[in-house]
Amino acid sequence: MDFIWIFFAFVCGFAVKTVNLPPSIGFLIAGFVLHFFGYQADDSLTILSNLGITLMLFTIGLKLNVKSLFKNEIWLTSSLHTLFWLTITASVIKLLAVLAINYFTDLDLVTTLLIAFALSFSSTVCVIKLLEENGEMRSRHGRISVGILVIQDIVAVAFLVFATGKTPSIWAFALLTLFLVRPIINKIVSHVGHGELIPLMGFFIAFGSYELFELVNIKGDLGALLIGMFLSSHPKASELNKSLMSFKDLFLIGFFLSIGFSALPTLEMLNLALLLILLLPIKFALFFGLLSLMKIRCRTAYLSALSLSNFSEFGLIVAAISVTSGWLTNDWLVILALAVAISFVITNILYRFAHSFFSQHKHLFQRFERKESLAEDTFSQPTQVPIVIIGMGRVGMGAYRAIAEYSHKQAWGLDAEQDKVRWLQEQGVQAFYGDAEDAFFWERIDLTKLELILLALPNIIDSMSITKQLQIAGYKGKIAAIARYDDERAKLEAFGVDKVFNFYSEAGVGFADESIALIDNNATSSPGE
Repeated sequence: MDFIWIFFAFVCGFAVKTVNLPPSIGFLIAGFVLHFFGYQADDSLTILSNLGITLMLFTIGLKLNVKSLFKNEIWLTSSLHTLFWLTITASVIKLLAVLAINYFTDLDLVTTLLIAFALSFSSTVCVIKLLEENGEMRSRHGRISVGILVIQDIVAVAFLVFATGKTPSIWAFALLTLFLVRPIINKIVSHVGHGELIPLMGFFIAFGSYELFELVNIKGDLGALLIGMFLSSHPKASELNKSLMSFKDLFLIGFFLSIGFSALPTLEMLNLALLLILLLPIKFALFFGLLSLMKIRCRTAYLSALSLSNFSEFGLIVAAISVTSGWLTNDWLVILALAVAISFVITNILYRFAHSFFSQHKHLFQRFERKESLAEDTFSQPTQVPIVIIGMGRVGMGAYRAIAEYSHKQAWGLDAEQDKVRWLQEQGVQAFYGDAEDAFFWERIDLTKLELILLALPNIIDSMSITKQLQIAGYKGKIAAIARYDDERAKLEAFGVDKVFNFYSEAGVGFADESIALIDNNATSSPGE
């Protein structure tokens, strides 16, 4: 990559970071600025962008439960949303044509439906980055959003097959043999260790699956997603995902830059893109209404709908194919590129205030909540256990075992990942499924029965959000949390957390105390004493 791209990406990313916005917005701005000054994207930027998208889809697959895709709130919501969206958006576009707005007057029914279809998708890149930056990938609304995105990606691949005439090869059936070699793949993954071979193996599997699917005329990105899902049940799936995170984020910079390079707009095109942006509230209302209809809690439906209320980079692919086929003019590619970029910015800005906005207006959203709730959204509190540990990862489990072994108090665990909770329960751990960032969750809890809440979460944004909900709910007990850095520790203490443990320094202190105890015990039991 040219140094000038790196320079502008860093400067713009750092600039928006200083005003508490995601760096990805800065990368989008950098792309437009570079394009304005006459720079053009070359093959290296395209390759970087494609690598980032492939790695992202592979890591999504590693964290995805395949069974969840068959739930009504996932596949049915996605399907109905597309049907309603096509009808409403096509009608709006035809209305704009009747009003004699330029560019819309020349659209026939087919091209109108193409544009509506292109705008029906939500951005996989934008949503995943948003959820990761807020530590919400494993939350209830995060999993619903990702599930809907996967269904949309499958529809996208089907469209590409239809539009490009690229039908899968007869050899595509040979991919089923992957199930036969699964034990071998799992054994290799288990024996790579914990060093540099972990990310290298991730590259090999992700890009290897991409090439394998491309060989049989199936979109390679879908292959990376499916193979990731194929490995999601492996014990090392989480470690593999973490080893690829930094690489994926770095490569995705190329994607955000490339959007800016794809368009050099006029003022009229910018106005038309802003006109399309007015459709986003419709997209939000459809997602929120459908998820509420599927008996999803109002907060979960609200956050899922808000994260999905943007336009997708897939819209640019649809536009590019349509331009090549002569269905649309090249100007529409520019208009859609602008609409996609602006929608990214809007989603990122609005989501910053999503939790606080919901807390202030939750009773308004609660009017749309169904009286019945899904089984996985119900909760039965263990009222005789005064300590709750939120986040049953390695730190949370360590705390749970320590309390069980050394304290006369009892503890129970709370986690937003249902499969993990089910596994913990099978191991005899008193663990429960629930979203601690949900204000309504704490309203259904008898807080007078709780004396201590441990926030064993790696993301301080999550810890601060839960602390805020507890304060609003009137919790009077103590709160403890973990932090990785001293500045995070200071933020949590200022926010009202009673005790914050530095993840690294406290581990060192504990390690030293336990080790010194070994020689102290030896000295005490020595015959000469």
